[in-house]
Amino acid sequence: MLSSLVSNGQLQTPDRLELMVPWWSFTKTVLAATALSLVRDGLIGLDDPILDQPFTLRQLLRHEAGLADYGELAEYHAAVANNEPAWSANEMMQRLDGARLRHSPGTGWRYSNVGYLLIGRLIERLTDLTLDAAVIQRALSPLGLSNVRFAKTRADLQMTHLGSASNYDPAWVYHGLLIGPISQAALFLDRLLRGDLLSMGLLQEMQTARTLGGPIPGRPWITPGYGLGVMQGSIDGGYSLCGHTGCGPSSVTAVYRICDGDASACCAAFEAGASEGAIEAIVVGLLMQVLRQGAEGV
Repeated sequence: MLSSLVSNGQLQTPDRLELMVPWWSFTKTVLAATALSLVRDGLIGLDDPILDQPFTLRQLLRHEAGLADYGELAEYHAAVANNEPAWSANEMMQRLDGARLRHSPGTGWRYSNVGYLLIGRLIERLTDLTLDAAVIQRALSPLGLSNVRFAKTRADLQMTHLGSASNYDPAWVYHGLLIGPISQAALFLDRLLRGDLLSMGLLQEMQTARTLGGPIPGRPWITPGYGLGVMQGSIDGGYSLCGHTGCGPSSVTAVYRICDGDASACCAAFEAGASEGAIEAIVVGLLMQVLRQGAEGV
């Protein structure tokens, strides 16, 4: 397992080798931060309807737009398992009947990668930049991150910690798949949530979650929820956990931050062949260890 810790803004475990790993759905948090920078700059409002669509940016970011997800398609999983080249976005949307809403916007919750594909397109339209350039300009560079980029080809993933074991086409992740050192993921979330990119008001909006039921067996959540591009909810001890877990073929990435008064801790972890719950449990354990050490040091 690879892991990295940030305590009170300071990186505790520098990744000296700077091994690249796929960030999987933690990419959504980066896209959400980029989109919220557009709100910050007055280019769009959170509750403005998206052009030619019946839903708002807030509903897209919080998976409340009513869109389906291509992960529901058995043929999608079969094609990925067979190492086939990714379908075009248009073909995927046709197979999914992706333009048809499964519920009225705002009336339900349905996790949707398609929603984040649309967020990426919105970012490109409002910035007149490629998604790569917009994410770098508006989120990665302002937070001091380097050596993070979108994987475009199979060769890009073969250069990561997965190595030659991966023959996955990253184009199967239609909203884009960021790759980078795990330390950079921890720094991104920590700097984002401490207010280095967005106003406290926008960060509060980001962390206002739709509650999604009770405890999840095998995972640390007591009251899981989803905010604007972040998984947000309570865990044992009265703490609130904020970040995102992502999984792809044969690996999981989890990046989370908690606060205890003025103290904060952020942890990112990556492991091949693990479950989401197992990695989340490791991350929570490391976070609590950092907070305890901080309390003992006072």
